[in-house]
Amino acid sequence: MAVKMRLARAGMKKKPYYQIVVADERCKRDGRFIEKVGSYDPNQDPAAFSFEESKTLEWLSKGVQATDTVKQILKKAGIWQKFITKAA
Repeated sequence: MAVKMRLARAGMKKKPYYQIVVADERCKRDGRFIEKVGSYDPNQDPAAFSFEESKTLEWLSKGVQATDTVKQILKKAGIWQKFITKAA
């Protein structure tokens, strides 16, 4: 079972809002997930994101693979760098 950190879409039509979740890769995009670790709102200028940093770092240290989009958001938030330095 591969676990990934990915975006789950929410919000209204034409106004997307995303939850950043940890989910089994076999589950649907907006389906069942293990835990919610953050949110991402691309409608704001600049795009807004928030994370529960401790949960995010915990899941990354357990070996969860972040999707490309989530990895870019983590880099902007500075969490990816903390994970890399902690792992090294």
